[in-house]
Amino acid sequence: MAQKNEKGVTGGAPVVTEPGRVRNVVLVGHSGAGKTTLVEALLAASGTIGRAGAVTEGTTVCDHDPAAVRQQRSVSLACAPLVHRDVKVNLLDTPGYGDFVGELRAGLRAADAALFVVSAVDGMDAATAALWEECAAVDMPRAVAVSRLDHPRADFDEAVALCQRVFGDNVLPLYLPMLGDDGESVAGLMGLITRRVFDYSGGLPAAVREPDPQHLPAIQESRDELIEGIIAESEDETLMDRYLGGEEINPEVLITDLETAVARGHFYPVVPVCAETGVGLDALLDGLVAAFPSPLEHDLPAVTGVDGSPRPPLTCDPDGPLVAEVVKTTVDRHVGRVSLVRVFSGTLRPDQVIHVSGHGMAERGHPDHDADERVGHVYSPLGATLREVSACVAGDLCAITKSGSAETGDTISAKDDPLLIAPWEMPEPLLPVAIVARSRADEDALARNLSRLVAGDPTLRLERNPETHQLVLWCMGEAHADVVLDRLRGGGVELDTEPVRVPLRETFTAAARGHGRHVKQSGGHGQYAVCDIEVEPLPRGSGFEFVDRVVGGAVPHNYIPSVEKGVRAQMERGLIAGYPVVDLRVTLVDGKAHSVDSSDAAFQTAGALALRDAAEKGQPALLEPVDEITVRVPDSSVGAVMGDLSGRRGRVLGTEPDPDAEGRTLVRAEVPATELLRYAVELRSMTAGTGTFRREFARHEPMPAHLA
Repeated sequence: MAQKNEKGVTGGAPVVTEPGRVRNVVLVGHSGAGKTTLVEALLAASGTIGRAGAVTEGTTVCDHDPAAVRQQRSVSLACAPLVHRDVKVNLLDTPGYGDFVGELRAGLRAADAALFVVSAVDGMDAATAALWEECAAVDMPRAVAVSRLDHPRADFDEAVALCQRVFGDNVLPLYLPMLGDDGESVAGLMGLITRRVFDYSGGLPAAVREPDPQHLPAIQESRDELIEGIIAESEDETLMDRYLGGEEINPEVLITDLETAVARGHFYPVVPVCAETGVGLDALLDGLVAAFPSPLEHDLPAVTGVDGSPRPPLTCDPDGPLVAEVVKTTVDRHVGRVSLVRVFSGTLRPDQVIHVSGHGMAERGHPDHDADERVGHVYSPLGATLREVSACVAGDLCAITKSGSAETGDTISAKDDPLLIAPWEMPEPLLPVAIVARSRADEDALARNLSRLVAGDPTLRLERNPETHQLVLWCMGEAHADVVLDRLRGGGVELDTEPVRVPLRETFTAAARGHGRHVKQSGGHGQYAVCDIEVEPLPRGSGFEFVDRVVGGAVPHNYIPSVEKGVRAQMERGLIAGYPVVDLRVTLVDGKAHSVDSSDAAFQTAGALALRDAAEKGQPALLEPVDEITVRVPDSSVGAVMGDLSGRRGRVLGTEPDPDAEGRTLVRAEVPATELLRYAVELRSMTAGTGTFRREFARHEPMPAHLA
């Protein structure tokens, strides 16, 4: 049984039977903004847990991963459901650090609305601003929670002004913080719509009272701006005229219009909260339940048959066909594989036979797969705690265990009608890390653990390079690589990292002649083969050509393919540094044979010796792979990025405005692959986490002599 009672969990798992009583909310924001602490406080305020844990102590519900406890920051997506006003709110806590963007994407996929957590102390980073633009592109409903109000340097007004500058119009506070008797700590909130004070000096729930006279001017000034913003989004076109005419608008009308505008993604309320003191927690919960949309109001992803055949759009109907998606997969050493599932249509029940489909991720090391499986138990996940439930309806989130094939991004559907959901966009891992097991026993353990990690993390790509014979993990960045290596070591694998080797090539830069003589006589049957070749370099990418120009039968016809085979074998082994030789024309011009001692093996050896002899005269050189890259950066970083590319021996091909985002530029360049090994880390540093790039192989070019 996977059910555990950990971290002070109180009561049973919340179960809903109607999608309208579900809210799926993803918390996003930069690392250190206080997302995990806020989730912990909301769980405690709703009675889900008896006492809030602390990130610094490693006792929070969401940061249960050993790497998160050690680093004191979130490294993976976590689900924490609570119940408020008879509505189940699935809070999805995401990492704020850029390396774990795959976990963030999974959270956005599972959610119907986003809560941006902005620190009143540290503001926000550029990546959070870019994420707001992404949410705006799909009209995802958003709200803002300004956190850490208890900090001595907290400045709520500046945080709101920053949000308005970065996020744009209709970002307006619903409440203002009210200082306590000491004039420094935040003791309550002033409600702008209701003109009421919510006093938290006695704890939760807040005591509601009339405002003091000194609070009225601040309330009225901010209230006027808020009401005008709400009315501008109202469907009642007479409301603005009535308000400007001096009519007092009923607060219930304003609240209804506010909730409609938020649900449609047109208005973005700001709520001040303090997880430590409880200020604003009940107001935030009320807003999540009342203003954020249910799954019934959210567009669902497109669906097709497993063969790609078109299917009608999904509806969030518990009685409809079963369609769900695995948004996250983890492997628990006690429970086994645990899959976090978002049900889009139908109802997922224990002992149900399902079809699991995974397609389109073969390049990431996830071969296409289809399998029928029987669901064991269905659970409601609360961090690492799994609480068994009787069913999971459309719109809700649940967890299933012990699936033999389910991986992150897979589709779960009915056995008799298998379907496939269009996958969400996954970033490409671009930081290579070469690993090597310390012993033969560790190699077996490494293979087992790697298969589990790759199944759960689509941003991790596994490559066994056939040329360098290295096992390479492609990660999102250093922090991601550290977590992956920690998880491997935590699984009992002793391993080391080594420098990543870039597979080079060799070629000739000038024509040359080569003589190969293989003559041995040691009693009995001997070995005799002699051949003369001419070698010419070919243009890049031409490959290999073998030409026969032997006259007079100097090399018997049946041994000519042997010479070619020997030349090819030597090209694979390399001539100067052990790298494959490319772009050559080898012409066999002469040779000698013996009627008894010549053989296929002898002429293969002679062909290889002839090529090696030519290499001593033909000025061989090393070729390095050159990649064409497209770097996507804010306009302000273009100069720094172009200068850095030049320092990497890159050739900038041009720049153009990013057609998908205003204020961003695409820089196209050709850069040697050896200069890109750590570019993912250095680009993030140069652009404050906002730069991304794509790469693809272009060709091989001669490596400069001083580097070769």
